[in-house]
Formats: sequence, C-alpha cells, structure tokens
Amino acid sequence: MPIELERLRVLDARAVRLSTGLVRQSTVADLRRPTPCEGWDLADLLGHMTAQHRGFAAAARGAGGDAAVWAATREADPAAAYEAAAADVVTAFAEVADPGQPFTLPEFSTGPDFPARLAIGFHFLDYVVHAWDVAVALGLPFTPDADLTEAALPIALAVPPASPVFAAPRPAAPDADALTRILSWLGRTPD
Repeated sequence: MPIELERLRVLDARAVRLSTGLVRQSTVADLRRPTPCEGWDLADLLGHMTAQHRGFAAAARGAGGDAAVWAATREADPAAAYEAAAADVVTAFAEVADPGQPFTLPEFSTGPDFPARLAIGFHFLDYVVHAWDVAVALGLPFTPDADLTEAALPIALAVPPASPVFAAPRPAAPDADALTRILSWLGRTPD
C-alpha cells in the first residue's frame, strides 16, 4: 500500500536530517575520500546530493524542468551548501498539498511528470541510500531507524532492475535486513 503524502514527507525529512548529521561530521580533508558511488569522492557526492535537493525543491515549486537547478557544482563550503539545500527541499515538500501535484524530474525521465507522492518517495529512498554512502565514505556507523528502512524497501524494490539511475542489483540473502536489501537491489555492496 502506498505511503500517504504526509507520512512520506515526515520520513523524507528524517532521511534528509540523517544525511545532514553525517555531512556535518565531515571535514575539508574528507572531501577526497572515495565513496561507494563509483568514481566519486565525497566532494562529488556532496555536489550531486546538493544538486538533487535543489532540483527536487524546484520541482515541488513547479520549476523542475530548468536544467540549471539540477547541475552539480563544486561549492567553496560543500557541507554548508548541502545543509542549505537540504533545509530548502524539506521546506518545499512541506508546501505541497496535493499528492498528485506534477513534479518535472528530468534526471529520472524525459517523459511525463511524476505525481508528488511518487517524486517525494524517490527523494526519500535516495537520501536513505546517500546517507549510507556518506557514512561509508567517512567510516562512520550507519544505523537508521528500522521504520525508515522498512518504508524505503518497497520503494526500492519498485525500481526496475535495468534503471539508468542505479547500478544493477546484487544478490542479498532472503533474510537480510531492509537496509541490506535496499542497498543490494540498488547495486551497492552493503558489506
């Protein structure tokens, strides 16, 4: 059963706060650390995450079709830029009243717009996974609340295995926890 819009916004905001808390623990020296995202160091990942927040916030406000809002940039202070973008996307999502409001997400599809509920679900899943990416890059433990990963799991499993956004799925044990199943389905190597 799909998650209702208000619950999804709460879950998304929690995932964003989780990622922000991890990013706050980074230093300038950490920016060159490798991440689980092939070919990306932490600076690249933060640039991507910041751009995604900006793009999703713009989409919530009806301007997601502007390619410039999705462009990743190297910021003078990547952690501060990330935190500002994270706060903005949470605010933008809070302003969405209609679960069917169209979101233009050119990074996900050149086809029709996505309804808000689905788009915010994409964002929620992305930030559960990207929080893990940041934790791994920094060598920090990652123990999100079980309700976050349990809610993100069906969204992850709905991602087609040939998705251009994620790597090919990797096997996971049937009794693996929700986070391991999410990461494996989206092409990450949890261990």
